[in-house]
Amino acid sequence: MASTELPAGVQVTGPMHERYDEILTPEALTLLAQLHRSFDGRRRDLLEARQQRYADLAAGGTLEFLPETKDVREDESWRVADPAPGLEDRRVEITGPTDRKMTINALNSGAKVWLADHEDANTPLWENMVGGQLNLRDAIERTIDFTSPEGKSYVLNDETATIVLRPRGWHLDEKHVLVDAQPVSGSLFDFAMYLFHSGPLQIERGLGPYFYLPKMESHLEARLWNDVFVAAQDHVGMPRGTIRATVLIETYPAAFEMEEILYELRDHSAGLNAGRWDYMFSVIKSFRTRGRDFLLPDRNSVTMTVPFMRAYTELLVRTCHKRGAHAIGGMAAFIPSKDEETNKAAYAKVKDDKTREAGDGFDGSWVAHPGMVGTCREAFDAVLGDKPNQRDRLREEVSVTADQLLDVRSTPGDVTEAGLRGNISVGIQYLEAWLRGSGAVGINNLMEDAATAEISRSQTWQWLHNDVELAGGPTVTRDLVERIIDEEVAVIREKLGEEAFAKGRWDDARTLFADMSLADELADFLTIPAYERMP
Repeated sequence: MASTELPAGVQVTGPMHERYDEILTPEALTLLAQLHRSFDGRRRDLLEARQQRYADLAAGGTLEFLPETKDVREDESWRVADPAPGLEDRRVEITGPTDRKMTINALNSGAKVWLADHEDANTPLWENMVGGQLNLRDAIERTIDFTSPEGKSYVLNDETATIVLRPRGWHLDEKHVLVDAQPVSGSLFDFAMYLFHSGPLQIERGLGPYFYLPKMESHLEARLWNDVFVAAQDHVGMPRGTIRATVLIETYPAAFEMEEILYELRDHSAGLNAGRWDYMFSVIKSFRTRGRDFLLPDRNSVTMTVPFMRAYTELLVRTCHKRGAHAIGGMAAFIPSKDEETNKAAYAKVKDDKTREAGDGFDGSWVAHPGMVGTCREAFDAVLGDKPNQRDRLREEVSVTADQLLDVRSTPGDVTEAGLRGNISVGIQYLEAWLRGSGAVGINNLMEDAATAEISRSQTWQWLHNDVELAGGPTVTRDLVERIIDEEVAVIREKLGEEAFAKGRWDDARTLFADMSLADELADFLTIPAYERMP
């Protein structure tokens, strides 16, 4: 795009492919520039506040319900906004990136909501970020189609899921767009492009611009989002409260500020969501120097029913329904395989998981594959019937303390060599695909995203830096981790064959995983150095 066409102080350094000028318009970039200039300083201050909190925890501090916001928690009078059109019934939500095929399949899946992901199930490849915006707009206008290399045609059904966009977290930049010589926030880029281009189209169709907000660690970060919403709505002439946002409670600090987060976003709130891998990753990250008190066993043994996870999900449902908000459950990552016995076990596990969530009072839950939509829907149908949700189930019997949220010590399970190998193998496989531009990757019959890589590398780091002894095996040392990395990469090479292996980015993935797992300090996010390796 020629500089004369850009708003003052705005640079687009990414390549301008076909139709990109439909998204990167001067008007949309003007909105982005306004948001950057108004809010990027606060964003950076809040990211620095995260570092201060980590330092306080390292020095012996703890997480607690904030004394300074006690009045918000004790005020029984406030509620969030009523559900927006298309968000009343959320019993099944499907997640996935916004490539053209996935966009059509997700919207056609039978789920009530599609989390159109520009975050963990995506990669910030420039083509993904701009192309995804085009695909979303085309889908809303019903002009989208796709033909596979095999000649299979994909078009939209008459009835489709409600789109909810997940922008990138506050910590990520968009290096291809500069305002006043600074990279803009990836969050603000994703939000502004979707709001400007697709928001009005959704309103014309009786819906609205809806968002999932990831990785927040405090109610002050939610306040920032709310102020962004107000400014953006005013800029485009949209009534305040049109935007609705569901917050993922996927960090340990945020679990202690759920009510405050709802309060800050109350005019724009659509509820809270309970994650799993990112929450476990945040446990390790928050108490990185105090691993013995917060040591997690093999990640696959940490279910949603272990004490500290159970406390978190119970509190989330109670908090949401107390304030009139939706409570959305976690991910079923299973994807159907060609093996009937594997499928039978997977479907049974998903059914049990979703039945528990529905019974606990959740209003809906996530799946990663269209093949799991029916199983999730059946579990929630059994509890909801014709009701769109169960927000009226207040769960007043639930009372969760800070000590219960912090009770990681009671988590049963061992740290095993199989768990260590699994972390290393899956982490490297995911990173290799991520570096090539794929953020949703099928590995071992599970649809993995960036959260899997984060928990895999952080667990490896935690076990190494706390001299953990494997069950029936040696102590985790640097030499052991390096040896297993070599062995697991060799297994991958043999499985793929030399020619296919050579075409991948396996050396980069291996180096990145090793660097992050073996470093003296635990890096906050894997995606930041990984993004530096992208064009």
